[in-house]
Amino acid sequence: MSRIRIAATAIGLAGALAASQAQAQSASSSDQEIALLKQQLKMLEQKLDKLQSQTAANTAAAAKARTEAKAEAKAEARSEAKAVVANANAAIPLKGPAPASGVVVTMPNNRPTICTADGANCVGITGRVHWDVGGYDYRPNTAATVPQKLDSGENVRRARIGLAGRFFNDWNFALVYDFGGSSDGFGGSAPGSLPGGGVSGVENAYLSYTGLKPFGGKMAIEGGIMDLPYTLDEATSSNDIMFMERASAGIVATSIAAGDFRSAVGTRWYNDQLWIGGYVTGPSTGAIHSASSVAPNGTSEQYGAVARVAGQVVSGKDYSLHLGGNAEWLIQPPRNMVTGAQTVTLSDRPELRIDPTALATTGAIANASGAQVYSVEAAATYGPLILQGEYFWYNIDRSANTGLPPLGAPSLKFQGGYAQAGYVLTGEGRSYNAANAAYGGVKPAHPFSLDGGGWGAWEIAGRFSTIDLNDQFGTATGIAGGRQTVYTAALNWYVNGNVRFMLDYLHGTVSKQASPVSAADVGSKFDAVAMRTQFAF
Repeated sequence: MSRIRIAATAIGLAGALAASQAQAQSASSSDQEIALLKQQLKMLEQKLDKLQSQTAANTAAAAKARTEAKAEAKAEARSEAKAVVANANAAIPLKGPAPASGVVVTMPNNRPTICTADGANCVGITGRVHWDVGGYDYRPNTAATVPQKLDSGENVRRARIGLAGRFFNDWNFALVYDFGGSSDGFGGSAPGSLPGGGVSGVENAYLSYTGLKPFGGKMAIEGGIMDLPYTLDEATSSNDIMFMERASAGIVATSIAAGDFRSAVGTRWYNDQLWIGGYVTGPSTGAIHSASSVAPNGTSEQYGAVARVAGQVVSGKDYSLHLGGNAEWLIQPPRNMVTGAQTVTLSDRPELRIDPTALATTGAIANASGAQVYSVEAAATYGPLILQGEYFWYNIDRSANTGLPPLGAPSLKFQGGYAQAGYVLTGEGRSYNAANAAYGGVKPAHPFSLDGGGWGAWEIAGRFSTIDLNDQFGTATGIAGGRQTVYTAALNWYVNGNVRFMLDYLHGTVSKQASPVSAADVGSKFDAVAMRTQFAF
């Protein structure tokens, strides 16, 4: 309607103007009337423009209102539809989403681990593989030397897989099986077994309670099959030792009543400075448990005990000093139930296990009624440098009442030890593990990577090792086990926190005579080179 009125007004004005102009032409009106008409026309044009602007604004407002109304209507429709669907779903019994399990999966040091959300219960998969390849340049002193040859080749030294974890914060457990020892023999004394035969089998199967924390420290009460933290070298993980094998003096000591695969029950208490522990020990896994077997002969089970006191007497940001002492007792050696013999053997391979043959060995010491081992240990670190050493004294009592010779033989005494040093060329150091009173491994600051990473950590190390298994020369009841001395140089490449390559060079001599009463030379010399490929998690 407004548009019609505007158009009529414009036509009227135009007609009036035309009439005025005609009248002016015919009547010659004055200029004032013309000016007045022009002013009125201008005012009408302004009013027309204003009306047009208002009309456009009204039109836009109406369109916006219609759009908003439609949107509101759609939203209301969607809401009503959702309500209908919800009511329908509520009326139908459907299975809801599974509740949260509270399980947290992590990979500490690439070890797959599953824990409850509160961290009180965890189980992780653990494993390690140590694969050795190497060769000997073995030189027997005479044709009477035994053996005349050592075999070069390879050995899966360790191949372990298992589980480790905890229940309710304080109950720790481990179950680990070792498939390694491919050239170490099986059964030891069983027919057809290789000499020096360590047994593959259950390496860890224990339960440990750590809920007690007396005297401001931590305490573990544990039992089962375990690696006892007896001696400094044995308390250091095989993943972290500087050389492919531990020194023979320590291996001989732990083989008596401690070491890997050993059944034991005991306790340890420790804080950041001090470690005190003691265990009652039994046979190792794979030992003969039958009293009636005749192939091989059945035996009674041995039992013994170990104790250790050690700790960091000095420690700082990049330096430390560790001291300790150990004692071990074989209280009851195993007894052969068929022959009645009761023996103990001290021996070890020449600090490399490509060939399982022991060069320094006492043989079976008859009428062994018990054994004692006492040792001291020391270590120090300064930045990337570590120094470590231990010394052992062995005593074997020979007073068992077996009725077999030799009767009334005096006790035997042996000794041995080692000193070693390592230096990390890339600057990393070794941290202290208070739970075992030993030093941990090298963790590379810059793991090896071809994609802009580092070159890992590099370490050089050297060791002098000796053990003397000779005693009471010149007597029929003496022992001529030999005196073994080995010098070892090592280069270790820590690729990352899980992978390591080790290269060892060994030079050794075994001074040995044919018997306690014969000075005939049956010793030997050897050089060996070996490499280990290792991964662990």
